[in-house]
Amino acid sequence: MNYYIDIELKPDAEFRVNVLLNKVYTKFHKVLFDIQANDVGVSFPNYKVLLGSKLRIHGREERLGLFKEGDWLGGLSGYCQVSDIQEVPNNAQFRTVSRKQQNMTNAKLNRLLKRGSITQDAAKAYRVKMYSQGLSEGYLELESVSNGQKHRRYIVLGDLQMKPALGEFDVFGLSKSATIPWF
Repeated sequence: MNYYIDIELKPDAEFRVNVLLNKVYTKFHKVLFDIQANDVGVSFPNYKVLLGSKLRIHGREERLGLFKEGDWLGGLSGYCQVSDIQEVPNNAQFRTVSRKQQNMTNAKLNRLLKRGSITQDAAKAYRVKMYSQGLSEGYLELESVSNGQKHRRYIVLGDLQMKPALGEFDVFGLSKSATIPWF
């Protein structure tokens, strides 16, 4: 992970920054899925409460060439400023960028009710607990290409580290164990 590309989002009245980020990230995921990449990571360097207006793609220089050469952004390219491939600064720290999943969901509750594993009274208590434990992390709202359903992918940043941890990334550019440079 010695190189990176920054994609600076340029929102306007048509596309708010979060909507634009969702669409760009969906296209990024599609590229990773199509090439079955497990060596490309992603970060959100402006992440505070929201994920921000910059998407940073990390990887080997050759791999990042795919994101510079192809027209993978399609019609969204006018809303994005894509940097050249750049070398990671020497003073970078490292951290994981991963998905956080909610363990109590309506879908899980419906399955429990259908199986008869939970009573109606217990279902009410489950709902109360589920809504009180909502996730507060920044998220992407993605639309499935296969079935059109929308789902949220909550993003959590790991602690800063001085040394990188090697590993694989999923087709969303996320990993619970592999780190990306953070600067």
